[in-house]
Amino acid sequence: MERTVHCPVCRQPVSWEDTPYRPFCSERCRLMDLGRWADGAYRVAAESAEPESMTPNPASETPHEPEPRS
Repeated sequence: MERTVHCPVCRQPVSWEDTPYRPFCSERCRLMDLGRWADGAYRVAAESAEPESMTPNPASETPHEPEPRS
């Protein structure tokens, strides 16, 4: 049974098994989607960081000296 999906860019029906660009119908649609990600058109939702987690930890800024080799 052939599975058909819709291209996320142009909504054209696409055979899942027969296209190397899946889930897109063509390289053009794949590159258009990549461009939208690069331009910031798509965003992934995330919880905002707590203010105290944004301040640097002074203990983590001290340089670590390597242990002497035996």
